[in-house]
This record gives sequence, C-alpha cells and structure tokens, in this order.
Amino acid sequence: MVFALSGRMEVEHILELEKLFGPQTDYSNIILDLKEIRLADRAAVGFLARCEAVGAQLENCPAYIREWMEKEGSQ
Repeated sequence: MVFALSGRMEVEHILELEKLFGPQTDYSNIILDLKEIRLADRAAVGFLARCEAVGAQLENCPAYIREWMEKEGSQ
C-alpha cells in the first residue's frame, strides 16, 4: 500500500494513519511517500521513525525530517 502524504503532518494525522494501517504490527507492505510534506511536528517525526522501525518504507523523505529522526534516535 502506498500512502502519498502532503502538506502538514501533525498528531491528528497520525491517528488517521493508524486507523488506515489497522492492527497489523508488520508494516513491510506500507510505503509512505513524503514528497509533498512541507511541515512535520515532533509527534509526526516520532511516528515516521516508529513506522520505519517496523518495516515501512519512507520514500522521498525530506532531509530535515530524516535528520530530525536520526537526532531523536540518538538521544
């Protein structure tokens, strides 16, 4: 499944995505295309990092989000 995300990504969007993903724990069949994401808050960055950790692919991830994810992971 490919989800193309755009605009702002905030905590309320995370809840919607979690509903769409369902109860699965293996996200290896999920691709999140972040090409059109312009702004993400801390909750969104944490969510994206968790998704990637359980197998989701992040495509076209903006550099600032990738850097933020790496910083949060190292703390």
